[in-house]
Amino acid sequence: MIMRVTILFLLGLLAAAALEAGSTVDREAPFGISEQSRESRNEISEKRFVIRVIDGDTIVVGPNEKVRLIGVDTPETVHPKKAVQCFGKDAKEFTRNMVERKSIRLVLDNANAARNHKDRYGRTLAYVYFDDSTMLNAELIRRGYAHAYTRFPFRHVVEFRQLERMARSQAVGLWSSCQLNSSQATGGN
Repeated sequence: MIMRVTILFLLGLLAAAALEAGSTVDREAPFGISEQSRESRNEISEKRFVIRVIDGDTIVVGPNEKVRLIGVDTPETVHPKKAVQCFGKDAKEFTRNMVERKSIRLVLDNANAARNHKDRYGRTLAYVYFDDSTMLNAELIRRGYAHAYTRFPFRHVVEFRQLERMARSQAVGLWSSCQLNSSQATGGN
């Protein structure tokens, strides 16, 4: 009797392990549609409501926190020392349509932990995810509204560079209609 109970217990453990393993297998997402990465599932994430969009790569979440999207740089629309840049209004409008007055999920990158996940202007540095696990940061680059901002290290740098190469080669978005100076094209701010 004890042997039978032990065998049934072990079979139950095996079945539970098989179910758990099956549920954690990552489905392959199309490149650039950024299924939530294995790393970000292990990170602390927070649901937030977007109050407004400042420009294509900066948003404000409730109650009143500015968030700078990690790894992307959109053409300027509100910089005090720069004119509105080519495709800047389009990038801002895309971001507005995607997130304004909606709930999103912010995920921090451990690469920014030493500076408390803030940039030099005090903005929180984060990836923005939608409920379907699409990452806004990656979508901006993939659709040609931004280029990869690689001045500082971050977890998705390889993916973002690849997305930018694809957008450039397909002449998508700003790559189809804008003359970029060298600082814009290489991740200058």
